Amino acid sequence: MMICSLDLGKFKSVACFFNTEKQAYRFETILTKVSHVNHLFESNEIDLVVMEACGPSGWISDVCHQRKLKTIVCSTNDEAWAWKNIKRKTDRDDALRLAKMAMMKDLTSVHVPSPQIREQRAIIKYRKNLDYRITRIKNGIRASFANRGIEIDTGARAWNTGRAHIDSHRKPIHECGTDDLWKGQLDSELKQLDELTTEMEAIEQRLELFAADNAHIQRVMTIPGVGRKTAEMLVAAIDDPHRFKNARHISSYLGMTPRQYQSGEMDRSGRISKRGPRMLRSMLLECAWASLRYNEWSKLTFNRIHGGSTTRRKKAGIALARKIAVVAWAMMRDETNWNASKLIAEEKQEAEPECSEEDVKLTTKAVGSKENPRNGATARPLKRAKPKPPGPIHSEEPKHAASQPKRTPHRTSRRSPMKT
Repeated sequence: MMICSLDLGKFKSVACFFNTEKQAYRFETILTKVSHVNHLFESNEIDLVVMEACGPSGWISDVCHQRKLKTIVCSTNDEAWAWKNIKRKTDRDDALRLAKMAMMKDLTSVHVPSPQIREQRAIIKYRKNLDYRITRIKNGIRASFANRGIEIDTGARAWNTGRAHIDSHRKPIHECGTDDLWKGQLDSELKQLDELTTEMEAIEQRLELFAADNAHIQRVMTIPGVGRKTAEMLVAAIDDPHRFKNARHISSYLGMTPRQYQSGEMDRSGRISKRGPRMLRSMLLECAWASLRYNEWSKLTFNRIHGGSTTRRKKAGIALARKIAVVAWAMMRDETNWNASKLIAEEKQEAEPECSEEDVKLTTKAVGSKENPRNGATARPLKRAKPKPPGPIHSEEPKHAASQPKRTPHRTSRRSPMKT
């Protein structure tokens, strides 16, 4: 079997041809261009192509699929890439190590989206970049007026009805004197702002047309509180909903599952891993806070998770964002629209505590009364987890022998003051 492992670079790449039967290998350096990659595949007999997930891996995998070559695109975040104790790191060493891991089947392949989905992700990311540049220019213009004691309108009114007041201070740079150069700078900033705003409007119109033709985006938008921008980004990130096994898989892909620290008897869950798309997580969190005003299911879920505790509201917001993503994924997978009655019934069933009368008495005693003095609502009994069964006993002997007396801390006698 001939394995071709590619260590991809921005301008040049190194290919390692590894023969698994003879354990022999050779290297070849090529430019990262379509013509050079096609020539490499034409002049060699290849059974498997292996590469790391990066920028050029998208179009190179498309070339491999056109030639019907078996391809594995692996993620560098996998444990197999944790190379710490190495003395030398070169492109040839990386390509050879990649081929050996492919021979041992120690690589985890990742999903490579289609060219249309890659273009959609790129334009969504570019729209976010445009929004950041527009906001930065607006803040700079506000700072210029604030540093000179000139008042302008606050919020969005400054760029709508208050734009005439801002334009009255602008002046071309060649007409400015030594005392009003900031007016020339203002003129340049306003020109850039108008150009970027025009580009943003064109991109928004194109994305609106794309969302109107996409059934998944229209289906996800039926969730109360989920808008077009969140829906199109979520659909672009999920791509094929059938590639995820369950809700835990999609949650882990988005980086919204807690980290686990386990050693011996200690088993602790930390914060979320944050290993998925960061932009999507931030938009899901904003969507979760906004859905509390429009979605009854979101309110019930949020109240059940934080349980009236003010210190758990942020954790409940993140948990609600994860649940919204899972519900959207299930709707895409089953091709069904939003069904509020079913989810609300399930949420009310989960919110009912299963506890004994003794737990209710302990909860009432801890609270002080059944009425909460803060908001007057009825205090809900705490939902206690069932105790775990005891583990196996390895030794019946006590840690300390019964004949040995229990040690007591040694007390030093108080000394009398020295005689002088």
